Amino acid sequence: MLLLKKTDLLSTLFVGIDISSRSNVVALLDFESQKPLQTFSVANNQPGAIELAQHLLEFLDSRPDLRKLVVALESTSFYGVHIANFLSSHETLASFRTAVYCLNPKTVANYKKSFIDLGKNDFVDAFVLADFARVGRITNKPWRGSQFLALQRLTRHRLHLAKSLTKEKAYMLSNIFLKFSEFSLLDGEQQPFSDRFGKAAASVLTDFLSTEEIVDMPLDALIRHICEKGRNRFQDPEATASLLQKAARDSYRLDKCLYEPLTISIASSFNLISTYTAEIKAVNKAIEKTLKGLDPAAYQCLLSIPGIGPVMAAGILSEIGWIDAFKSQESLAKYAGLVWRENQSGNYRADDTPMSKAGNAYLRYYLLEATSHVKNHCQEFAAFYQKKYAEVKTHQHKRALALTARKFIRLIFGLLAKHQLYSSNRVVQA
Repeated sequence: MLLLKKTDLLSTLFVGIDISSRSNVVALLDFESQKPLQTFSVANNQPGAIELAQHLLEFLDSRPDLRKLVVALESTSFYGVHIANFLSSHETLASFRTAVYCLNPKTVANYKKSFIDLGKNDFVDAFVLADFARVGRITNKPWRGSQFLALQRLTRHRLHLAKSLTKEKAYMLSNIFLKFSEFSLLDGEQQPFSDRFGKAAASVLTDFLSTEEIVDMPLDALIRHICEKGRNRFQDPEATASLLQKAARDSYRLDKCLYEPLTISIASSFNLISTYTAEIKAVNKAIEKTLKGLDPAAYQCLLSIPGIGPVMAAGILSEIGWIDAFKSQESLAKYAGLVWRENQSGNYRADDTPMSKAGNAYLRYYLLEATSHVKNHCQEFAAFYQKKYAEVKTHQHKRALALTARKFIRLIFGLLAKHQLYSSNRVVQA
């Protein structure tokens, strides 16, 4: 949190930077100025960063009364990473106790509404950022470099791959239904294959042009085919072949002109699924390697919680970073956007209190997903979830899961802050 003494405030240069992919627009303020002392623009690249640093040094040299530098910029995806790293690690600027803050854009936008008739352009936005810092509204910790950035890029990329894989499977099922309607609908004992996206299923859906070919194929030949593709892993290949032929007979028939395009589309989807699966495995190895160079104790703390696996632990850790960046579990919850806005006036208090969702969307996703697993392994969280589920008649699951995730945050903060492992009865030192 940005807390400066009065003497520090008077000796601080506040810099607001409006980030875009091509340029960085800069506004300079001291504590007593009501308008920017200077505004200028530099390119968002290495030469532009050098030019910006030189400009700041020249201005500070012209104002010997300014001995501290505070830089405020918005967390605009990845466009601000380079300039934040550059300024926070600049050797010459370090003598001015430089602190770089990456701010929540929604918080800054709400602050901007406090100005009357303020226009909209990059220079105005840069001024608002500098003024936001000047009045002491910053509550987060300064930028601490990119220690966790590598892990974060890997975990976010893994999430991107996993979502793409799920989306591709859902899309492929629509084509499978058109070509082989019963195959996509069968469940349990009626489903010929334990994995409808496995190699044996892929061969049936792509090697045979139509369902008629499966129906007309001799049973012995079909058994040999699926055994070969399934590497003889079927316990009862004859029953599997019989289920397959029955599904083919019960499926809708299509015009012959549709079978080939559908087969090509399904084969393409299988190739993509295979690629996504292989890439996820490769990224998992990279995540494991990267974790070893960061904070293995914190990683083990998260892994000790029942229901939390390596993927969730890495994702949560990559978004939180060092736990000492948060002064309390409340600040961690706010960072994740797992807080609720009060809706009360006089004697009226609304039943619905919407979640903020103004924080880190990735961290919120990992926390909610992790909570859904933890409640299945920890009786304490299961009981809390059921209690919250029974309290209302609408949105039961979403509400109960979010409130249980809020409880889960308290556990995470306690374990990481105290370097302890989880135990149902007690915690032990990591």
